Amino acid sequence: MASKFRLILTFIFISFSLLSGCSDNSSVDGNTNQRRSQLEIKFLAGSDLGEFCRQIAEKLNETNPKLDNGKQFYLTCDAKGSGDVIGEVVNLTQQLANNAISADDAQFPSIISVDGEIYQNQLIYQVDKIFPGENLIPPITDTPLIVFSPMVFMTTKELAPVLEKLPNIYTALTQYDNYQQLDSQAPPLPIYFVQTAPTRSNSGLQTLVAQFASVSNKQPQDLTINDITKYQDKVKAIQEKVTRYGASTASLANSMVENGVFWASVGSVYESLVIQANSQPNASQTQYQAVYPKATFSSNIRGIIPNAPWMSAEEKEGAQKVLDFMLTPESQQLAASLGLRPGIPSISLGNKFSSQYGVNPNPNYESYRPPAPEVVEAMLTNWQDYSKKPSQVAVVVDISGSMRGQKITAVQNTLLNYINNLGSKEEIAIITFSDQINPPVIIKGTPEGKNQGIQYISSLQARGGTKLYDSALYARDWLRQNLKPNYINAVLILTDGEDSGSGINLQQLEQELQKSGFNSDERIAFFTVGYGNDGEFNAQALEEIAKINAGYYRKGDPNTIDLVMKNLQLEF
Repeated sequence: MASKFRLILTFIFISFSLLSGCSDNSSVDGNTNQRRSQLEIKFLAGSDLGEFCRQIAEKLNETNPKLDNGKQFYLTCDAKGSGDVIGEVVNLTQQLANNAISADDAQFPSIISVDGEIYQNQLIYQVDKIFPGENLIPPITDTPLIVFSPMVFMTTKELAPVLEKLPNIYTALTQYDNYQQLDSQAPPLPIYFVQTAPTRSNSGLQTLVAQFASVSNKQPQDLTINDITKYQDKVKAIQEKVTRYGASTASLANSMVENGVFWASVGSVYESLVIQANSQPNASQTQYQAVYPKATFSSNIRGIIPNAPWMSAEEKEGAQKVLDFMLTPESQQLAASLGLRPGIPSISLGNKFSSQYGVNPNPNYESYRPPAPEVVEAMLTNWQDYSKKPSQVAVVVDISGSMRGQKITAVQNTLLNYINNLGSKEEIAIITFSDQINPPVIIKGTPEGKNQGIQYISSLQARGGTKLYDSALYARDWLRQNLKPNYINAVLILTDGEDSGSGINLQQLEQELQKSGFNSDERIAFFTVGYGNDGEFNAQALEEIAKINAGYYRKGDPNTIDLVMKNLQLEF
């Protein structure tokens, strides 16, 4: 079980290393030559702290900060999912233990933060396995609280009173199908629930733990490994209500705003994202509200300075000065303006924490404590193998002549990783197309199914034209004929060219797709990936195809396609 979790972390790190040049490295003037003589303090942060860290870096670097010996230093911020933060640190630590890299390698972070204490415990636990007893990651009690943002149920202002009356919202999710069943005065809107994937996102992991605590009537810290199998069926019943998973809590909340209540009417997110939803220009159209559970995670974000071989005395001093700067009243007020609750209680919250922005400035809830790390490992394994809502995805792959060479090879490698990461209950249908549409090849997430899938993708060859629109409709029709009601059903399209030779045009395709979208009982989502250089494919058409069915469009190329597809795979 533990080795499986380490594999998850390694997968996370490898996927993000492909885009190391795309991280949010903040500096004021960007003058590389000037900075070469200065000490870099690298802050590796969870995504919820990303914008705060970026703005703090700008403000701190403007002051030309110095160590006590007069040496100048500067702050950079690299923000990503909390699971990705842990994956990167654990991978680097393992390389250090194997003598594959040295302690002075520039990849090591000076300061680390994750978006909650469950993942912080996991970081301590995983690093301690590599260097037992050396306490490279300090205990939680030795790390200062920078900010926090409680986990809440985000819903519309109209539906919030219905949920607020419920003694146990998670139990209600399993028992009822629409809000009128909960309250006769409520509209008969369906109950659709969203959360992020717990293997990548802190909010998803906290949500999963809260579900186990809710159905077991136990405090998270009292849960045991045996409790996971004991209560797995009740958690599975909650997971069956999930409309969509995702890698990012922020993008999930944004999708709720963009797609409306028929996409998702309630989501497990941070309080800060409710504030952000109501801060958008179109917030007057639909106001969102945070519903606070009787017990929830506060999502404490702490500053972690490693007690590690890669930390010099100067780097430790610079890191401490950064944290001290983040805890000044001015910096803490900046956090509050971004919707994050300050780590210092005396700081005024400001006007964002009010009913106008859908939150309660003084909510009354019990703050959960984390479970034991080994129990969290068991939860994650159970979620992947048992309780996660299964998916059925039609993967539509362009193998036209323009895909020859590096493109088709990169796509084959990407499909190989996609297949290898299928859960045991999942299956995909690969539909390849050029000027012809090939029958779907069903690939199940079993060992035998994966082997068959690998053999199939190894045989792919690029030739012919690009019947994109016909292929999209073919995939939708195949899903309609093979629809699995209790699954997430979706179409994922990968193409490097514009449509040629289809029997329908884009407008006709969109009209057809509306019949099976999220306002219908079929709820078939579309995701599209434009592959290659700008101008080689019709990005606008791909974006329209995705948006009309509550999905999204992404751009990829041979260097980034693997990561793009891995992130998309988390949606299902």
